[in-house]
Amino acid sequence: MKKAIYCKELFDSETGEVNSDMAIVYEGNTVTWVGKRKDQMEEVSEVIDLSDKFVMPGLIDSHMHTAMNGHPASMTMFQNMTFGEITIETIMNVKKDLLAGFTMVRDEGSYGFCDVAVRNGINAGKIDGSRMFVSGIAITATGGHADSRLSPYVKTDTGIGYVVDSPDAGRKAARYTFKYGADQLKVMATGGVMSVGDIPGAAEFSEEEMSAILQVAKSKGRISSAHAHGADGIKMAIRCGITSIEHGMMMDDECIDMMAEHGVYLVPTIIAVTKIIDMGTAGGLAQETVEKARMCIERHGENLKKCRRAGVKIVFGTDAGTYNNYHGKQAEEFALMQKYGDFSVKELLLSATKTPAQMMGLSGKAGCIKQGSFADVVAADVSPWYDITAMEKISFVMKEGKVYKYEP
Repeated sequence: MKKAIYCKELFDSETGEVNSDMAIVYEGNTVTWVGKRKDQMEEVSEVIDLSDKFVMPGLIDSHMHTAMNGHPASMTMFQNMTFGEITIETIMNVKKDLLAGFTMVRDEGSYGFCDVAVRNGINAGKIDGSRMFVSGIAITATGGHADSRLSPYVKTDTGIGYVVDSPDAGRKAARYTFKYGADQLKVMATGGVMSVGDIPGAAEFSEEEMSAILQVAKSKGRISSAHAHGADGIKMAIRCGITSIEHGMMMDDECIDMMAEHGVYLVPTIIAVTKIIDMGTAGGLAQETVEKARMCIERHGENLKKCRRAGVKIVFGTDAGTYNNYHGKQAEEFALMQKYGDFSVKELLLSATKTPAQMMGLSGKAGCIKQGSFADVVAADVSPWYDITAMEKISFVMKEGKVYKYEP
């Protein structure tokens, strides 16, 4: 039987407009009608009254690590936890994300395909959590971001990165990742902030290696993402056909022009480095990590403004799970995007709805509320047009027609 939701204000991610006194009709997990409440004529068995709330499509966080929980030890959890324990941690984290209004998330690298297992469990209705789009094990180079820093006498292949050092090895890693259920490929194109001994600005792969990896994704019609801070790694990834650049904090003007020209998406993840800086060495982080975070944020805001002017497609993502960056709390990124990049509220909401759905090939299904879309609906008590921190206080969450949170 059909049900309805009455809305004070409803954000239309197709047009970017906010409409008043609206109604949403849904049946099962699918929206069947959207329009003015006065025009709603269909018979419904139940009404959810959100006529005092700002309503929008379910939010999408396009960069997170569902296996990690924000504590420093979670970066090396594979050393002292079984994959069963990590899977339980993953389940707990995606439940927190869902209750924060993120009805869909993109996992950017997990341990032992735990993300695949949890995604499958959610899709089968066995467990509750955000809809997941997953990468499996990220692909890196020896000594690169996501390679383990264990003693050379400790042999393990169970870290967060699949290590390759040739085009053939890269192809094998990509095929292996898809074989075990990944939706996309994640490559570590440059060094990172949290890894020890590498340089965020340095490219980690040769162009031949990167091209071989991404060719596998292209041949299967899949998307790909590149952890990339430095300009050389960003440009290489774009030349080789990457779908999205993650972080992009040390880009130059040529990077921006190339992203705009090739339609490459950018996921800024401002919160990831600011949380590291906030935690600092006093919180137990290495001096190297804090210094690299400061280096990366130095020009990030200026570059984001340039990206907006150039028409680069910006996607909301938070790196939730990294140091001091907790699942269920990542909506703070909206205010940071406004602070650093001067994003309008409309741009912010589109970055977490329509644009990521487009990137993942789910236009018309996720990130919108329209006939035929998933019945993914969230609401806040205050309009983000008045106060962007309203996004941190989501009071209603529905995913595929099931209500998970309702605070009248």
